[in-house]
Formats: sequence, C-alpha cells, structure tokens
Amino acid sequence: MTLRVQKRENSIDRDTRATISNRYHEITKAVNREFRSSTSDTMYSLYVGSYGRGTAIDTSDIDILLELPESEYKRYDMARGNGQSRLIQAVKNAVLTHYPSTNIHGDGQVVVVTFSDGMKIELLPAFKNQNYWGTVSYTYPDANMGGNWKSTNPKAEQDAMRQKNATSNGLLFDTCKQIRYVRDNYYSSYHLSGIVIDTFVYDNIGSWRWLNEGEEHSHNPETYEESLLKRFNNITLNGNIAPNWHAPGSGMTVNTTNSIETLHKVLKKMSGD
Repeated sequence: MTLRVQKRENSIDRDTRATISNRYHEITKAVNREFRSSTSDTMYSLYVGSYGRGTAIDTSDIDILLELPESEYKRYDMARGNGQSRLIQAVKNAVLTHYPSTNIHGDGQVVVVTFSDGMKIELLPAFKNQNYWGTVSYTYPDANMGGNWKSTNPKAEQDAMRQKNATSNGLLFDTCKQIRYVRDNYYSSYHLSGIVIDTFVYDNIGSWRWLNEGEEHSHNPETYEESLLKRFNNITLNGNIAPNWHAPGSGMTVNTTNSIETLHKVLKKMSGD
C-alpha cells in the first residue's frame, strides 16, 4: 500500500461537513446571545486551525474563533486573579446553555466541546484588533501560568495557504492531509501539531505541483516525498535540531520542539525510507 500523496484524498465527507456547520452555527448563536444579546448564528465567528486553513481530515479537531466585544476584554483584563481563566469559564457556560448534557471543559486557551459521536470542537474566545493599515489580528486568553494574553492572525495564514495551494494545483492541501493521515494511522501516540505540518509543507513544497491535463512528468531523479524528506533532513540535521519556523502569512512563531521527531518518522514512512 502506497503512502505517497494522492490527489484529492482524505477529504471530509459531505455529511460530516454538514454536522460541523450545524454545530458551528449553534455554538455561534449561543455565544452571541450571552455576550452580545444577539441571536445571529453567523456573525463574530470563524473557522481557524486546520479546518480553517483547508488541511483538516476526518480525524481532525475543529477550531472555531469566537470574537467577543472589546468591553469583555477590559472586564477580564482588570479582573483580580486569573481573568483569562474566568473568561474561558464564561464561554464554557454560554455553550452549556445549548448543550447541557455535552462534555464541555476549559483547557488553557480554549473551551473543548466533545460530542458523543467523537467530534471535538475547540473554541477560542478572542478580541479583534485592526491596525492603521487595516491588518486584522486577534488577542486571546491563555489561562496557564497565572494568565496572560496572546496574539494570532489566522486570516493571514488562511490566505497564504490558499494562494500557494492554488499555484500547486491542490498539492499543498493534499500533502498536509496525507501527513495527517499517516500520523493518525501509524504514529497516533506521538505528538505532531497541525501548524507544524502546514508550515513545513508550505515552506518546502518548492516548485512541485499537480500537473495540468496534458502535461508530461519531468525526469526528476527523486520523488516528491523523497524531496520533502531531503529538505527536512537538511533543515533539521536529520531531525536532531528543532528549527525556528514561522507560520505562513502571519509570521507567528511555530513551536516545533515536540513535533520534529514525529514529522521525521512520517516523512520517512511516506518516502519508503
């Protein structure tokens, strides 16, 4: 059985996407009702993480960013003690009003909603920032280590990924999905984060792309998978160092420390090494 990248494989089926969409709208409505006195099920939320970047497979968690009013940031920033933890709990309680019998808990930076069918949705409460040039980023709570605020720019990452996926004729997304498939089926007890996968492929896909109809293959001495493994080995000294990577588009620092070993295993498996 080949583990090489296949065209349009590992897509999430239509029924699962419909379930994700329904839950997205229900959660958005519950949070808007609590924090904005609004019944909108579409405003102030967006898909982020691998689902938002277009690289999720059917085993992936679904990440949703929930934009809260600026007044809530001021309220919890000024709160005594760990205001970030209190904010996480407030969002959890808002979602519990709609899913009272569902397993919902706070986990550091997110609210985790685990449904009985196994689907896990992670909710990131956040506050929108926009600079003079119109660039949008988000501030979100981190309840760890006494509480602090962090920043993310998911839209920039999504735009960068989609642009490169288009120039590679879909190869970028297909590669990211295949790495997830191999991780989940062969190395499920190891850690390998989605943003590490996507950043590595984005930075190292080079000029590889799916051919257009009628195009002929070039006589390349190495396969695409061998090329990825070779680039990985050059960057990491055969997996011995964790490099400093930055997320596509946003330039946010990507923590590679706990993922490099597993990424090495996956790339070797895919290349037949």
